[in-house]
Amino acid sequence: MWHTLSDDELLDMRLCDLPVRIEGTVLEDRVARVHEEFERRDLRVRPHAWLGEEWFCPDGVPGFAIPFYLAHPRLMQLERRQMLEVEGGTERECLRIMRHEAGHAVSNAFNLHRRRRFRDLFGRFRDPYPNFYKPDPSSRDYVLHLKAWYAQAHPAEDFAETCAVWLQPGSRWRRRYQDWGALTKLKYVAQLMAELSATTPPNRRRDTVDPLSKLTHTLREHYGRKTQHYLFARTQVYDRDLHRVFHPNHGNERFPTAVHFLRSAERELTQSVAEVTGVHTYAVDQVLENVIARCKELRLRVRPPKESVKRKALIMLTAQTMKGVYAGYHRIPL
Repeated sequence: MWHTLSDDELLDMRLCDLPVRIEGTVLEDRVARVHEEFERRDLRVRPHAWLGEEWFCPDGVPGFAIPFYLAHPRLMQLERRQMLEVEGGTERECLRIMRHEAGHAVSNAFNLHRRRRFRDLFGRFRDPYPNFYKPDPSSRDYVLHLKAWYAQAHPAEDFAETCAVWLQPGSRWRRRYQDWGALTKLKYVAQLMAELSATTPPNRRRDTVDPLSKLTHTLREHYGRKTQHYLFARTQVYDRDLHRVFHPNHGNERFPTAVHFLRSAERELTQSVAEVTGVHTYAVDQVLENVIARCKELRLRVRPPKESVKRKALIMLTAQTMKGVYAGYHRIPL
């Protein structure tokens, strides 16, 4: 059976040859949950879903692709080994992303981007998508829904994120975003959806774009491209920050190396920084790899107490990761 293959064997399979589907899995139930949330709002939009390479809502299509790896536990296992996390791997996170995609879908179904008020609040839908975006983590003009301040990536993402916050049951967005500039956008979405209730959308296309069955490249090729999306260029000079955390080799030979220390705490550090910054775990791990490489070059050592060193290392890694964010966060279409 295909799911008993080793990782190396599985990576040589073509995506179109993976015998997986949405029907009969938890994904089918989760899509139905989003449909129920629309139904409770009396919105006549039921976004259709299909398996694809990544989360993706094509322009003009009131539906969205779900990444193939969520359709089977073995593929989720491979995704985690390749990318260090599974985006949408839990029910809560999966529904959050589906609500985001549903925001795109309802915009496409009713051609909302053509409205003047939409453009005034969110910007021009037709503006080119940037390869990189530089978010302002302190901004209150955007809702906080998905990681990496994704609402700031593009006007279309800003609307989808705002719609997702509005759609989420029990979000209490009026209280949470009180005194935020984003509240104006949320109120607009609420008013707009009330106007559209019980209205048949003019766009009811059911086509799919880049479905799994049409993707002829291998999983190895897929992950080769995907990992490149999350790389931060190694432009930072770590030395000053590293010497604040660790000590030179000379005179400290009896203490553990910084490389050994960071390797032993690698998972804890990367997950903690990813959670705090919203940056993909793979990107944080790449920053940490650069830090470890420089520690090896400088032959740095760890002097006790180790808990203090770990705390300083966490702060240092967070700061270096945020430098990468401000240099430009690579946008993955959602």
